[in-house]
Amino acid sequence: MEFLAGYVLLGLAAGFAAGLLGVGGGLVIVPVLAWLLEAQGHTQNAMHYALGTSLASILFTSISSLRAHHARGAVEWRTVGRITPGILFGTFAGAALAARLSPLPLKVFFVVFLFYAAVQMWWNFKPAAHRQLPGFAGMFGAGGVIGAVSSWVGIGGGTLSVPFQLWCNVPLHRAIGTSAAIGLPIAAAGALGYALHAPDADAAAGSLGYIHLTALACIAIGSVATAPLGARSAHALPVGRLKRIFALFLLALALRMAWSLL
Repeated sequence: MEFLAGYVLLGLAAGFAAGLLGVGGGLVIVPVLAWLLEAQGHTQNAMHYALGTSLASILFTSISSLRAHHARGAVEWRTVGRITPGILFGTFAGAALAARLSPLPLKVFFVVFLFYAAVQMWWNFKPAAHRQLPGFAGMFGAGGVIGAVSSWVGIGGGTLSVPFQLWCNVPLHRAIGTSAAIGLPIAAAGALGYALHAPDADAAAGSLGYIHLTALACIAIGSVATAPLGARSAHALPVGRLKRIFALFLLALALRMAWSLL
């Protein structure tokens, strides 16, 4: 029961953070879920389950998020359509490869990405616009990279897709709204990749490949419940200061995971 409570609390925290700060809950879900699963005895493949389950949970939160942005006219659906083929290819291929790797390279990659996300959030980095959105080949390549990286860190891609769109002269509110829509194909392809490519010897009872179904249900319920509360709180709380606090939290997570590797 304590682990069920931990899953629900994790979902509540991740959903609130995502709604308040506009960041993917996967940055919180993956390391905490990996530690919870390791405490339950999944010492060999906890990272794989954490990544697959995090991506599956984004299926639920991204739908409500993209509907809210679409209602405000903030989703560039033409951009979503152009980048989705690359997203699907990169995310599925990345998840299929990650499912066959040992946990060590996945943990190292996640630690490096956490440091990057913490620095980006602390400095509120927004690249200056230098060009327009590229053609099919460029969008496919960008989608492939965003999808592959997202599959290795269990996020909806906003940490990468928003800066890419800003660099391509997309206004900030539309970049955020479009990124919310891009999160859906990332979650779908990533979850499918981790579900299909887990070796039979590693798949535990109560799981779908590398998706832990009990943890998924608890996290999804918690995050869907608190994401709207976080979004409403964003208008009343000092979000800029909270982003810096969250950046320090991500840095602490990165240092904790880096220490565990040593």
